[in-house]
Amino acid sequence: MLAYVIRRLFAVVMMLLVVTLTTFAIFFVIPKWAGSDPALLFVGKQADPAAIEGIRTKLGLSDPLLVQFWHFVEGLFAGRDYANGSDVTHCARPCFGYSFRTEQAVWPQLTDAMPVTLSLAAGACALWLVGGIATGVLSALRRGTLWDRTAMSAALAGVSLPIYFTGLLSLAIFSYQLKWVDVDYKGLGDDPAKWFESLILPWITLAFLYAAMYARLTRATMLEIMGEDYIRTARAKGLRERVVIGRHAMRSTWTPILTLLGLDLGALLGGAVLTESTYNLPGLGRLAVNAISDKDLPLILGVTLIAALCIVVANLVVDLLYAVIDPRVRLG
Repeated sequence: MLAYVIRRLFAVVMMLLVVTLTTFAIFFVIPKWAGSDPALLFVGKQADPAAIEGIRTKLGLSDPLLVQFWHFVEGLFAGRDYANGSDVTHCARPCFGYSFRTEQAVWPQLTDAMPVTLSLAAGACALWLVGGIATGVLSALRRGTLWDRTAMSAALAGVSLPIYFTGLLSLAIFSYQLKWVDVDYKGLGDDPAKWFESLILPWITLAFLYAAMYARLTRATMLEIMGEDYIRTARAKGLRERVVIGRHAMRSTWTPILTLLGLDLGALLGGAVLTESTYNLPGLGRLAVNAISDKDLPLILGVTLIAALCIVVANLVVDLLYAVIDPRVRLG
């Protein structure tokens, strides 16, 4: 097991290094090829040539790409000094650079947005796992019944309807018309009750989409597993049905569910763009949208790397859980 964990950790480190290099090149090389100077994005098109050259020197934009990348990686672990003669600005670790628009450090902006996205993803994940898996199991056990047809019809609607439609509809009904909930976001530390109230609709909206996918996946997997020989053997041994379902069938069902969960949860932790934009939540998704609109390259780079880190870490956790559920994974 230890050797398996070490192999996976090494793969994660190499993956993050490749993602960092690729992302850095995309945001700081391709704009130059397209004729866009990052220094102009920082100081504005009306700046004089001396100011532009000063910013280019201070940010190290005139250095070779590999030197810029090394300074960027070094800043992540040890901090970085941006210098132009006597003008020196220290960026504490982890240094993702400074915003082209606000001229504020990128990392504090990311840490301010992370709790919002984490709250949204964690709450919605809990809802869709419980609701989706329970619905899928019941539908598989009651195949062809009214419950099965109704649940799968609802799941089809959940998969088909986009978040911006269900989100705006829920806002119009429950917030604007009935005034049952206030969706103005409040931090957990500021007011826990208002924090919970402001996230109820986003949780349900996001969970409705994902629960539908997990219900369909669970139902299909359960129907396949219930016909396996070891399930018939377990029943022939006289085991109670709940033991057959809970201990034998569900253990095999968890493998595809964990695969999908790693992808979905990792992507959400990197920013639920549509949900955060619909409900005006100040998370990583909305931060990314604003940064793209402002052509704020350091902020876009920071959000992209955080999203990549979340996806890689989520898949690492899933791989480790595979080894717990199925010992054959360790041998592979």
